[in-house]
Amino acid sequence: MSEVIIYTQNECPPCSFVKQYLENHKVPFEERNIANSTYRNEMIDRDAFSTPFILINDEPMYQVDLDLLNKKLGIQA
Repeated sequence: MSEVIIYTQNECPPCSFVKQYLENHKVPFEERNIANSTYRNEMIDRDAFSTPFILINDEPMYQVDLDLLNKKLGIQA
């Protein structure tokens, strides 16, 4: 199973969309809200400056690409 971490923030419609999409496809993930400065710094250390920022098995996705997300997670869309 892939390890999925999503960096989010409050009032972020794309973040909500990605979380709902993964939940609908029964993909477990860890959410890290960047209101927490530790998580914000982790994200910045990876040169990510917008949310949602997704890590799949420690590989970054800097933008939401459903085709790539489906491929990496084995989701049949």
